[in-house]
Amino acid sequence: MKIIITGASRGIGKATALKFASMGHHLLLGAKTAHYLKKTADEIQSSFPQSKVDYMAADLSNREEAIHFAEWCLTFGAPDLLINNAGTYLQGNVVYGPDANMEYLMNVNFFSAYHITKIVAPAMVGKKCGHIINVSSIAAMQAYPNGGDYGVSKFALSGFSKNLRLELLPHGIRVSCLHLGAVETDSWQGFDNSNDRIMKPSEIAELIASIVELKGSVVVEDLVVRPQLGDL
Repeated sequence: MKIIITGASRGIGKATALKFASMGHHLLLGAKTAHYLKKTADEIQSSFPQSKVDYMAADLSNREEAIHFAEWCLTFGAPDLLINNAGTYLQGNVVYGPDANMEYLMNVNFFSAYHITKIVAPAMVGKKCGHIINVSSIAAMQAYPNGGDYGVSKFALSGFSKNLRLELLPHGIRVSCLHLGAVETDSWQGFDNSNDRIMKPSEIAELIASIVELKGSVVVEDLVVRPQLGDL
């Protein structure tokens, strides 16, 4: 399979790339920081030489760069799987927070997926198969203190997924949205997870692979995943 993964240099994106590389797939990786992305790509290629890894650094919060990345991906042909994983977290309230925070989170967490999917989905329609996975959050399901801007951006991504599902289902394209609780990523930097209180990126990667491997007429539309002990 040809697989596009955004936010691929660290966290869930990197873990997912490692998982699919171990299965011998062709990876098209995108992330903002060229240094980290190259380091990840080199590590994957070295660990799994049976896979193929291509990558391009791009600031996906920027419309032009997101579109350019998507168009670059299509130079390798129509992908089989698009994982819109790029995202970030900032604390803040809708009413009293700075406008810049809301705009930035919307650009990273929602518009990056929107712009890339607008380019990639028609290629999937052309071959009448494909799978799009959007990595959202439980913040898209329930508002919580100091999470206003972030929650709104993830609400947008989840709503986008629902409409994609409706529009693309006649074309044989599956759309899945993951609503994740706390995962040990940069957003939880400094958190002591020695007792496995929150989820690991590798666990989410295994879950994504299992969703993709479903065959026939089955699709996971929305999936809520939380730590065993619940939210913090």
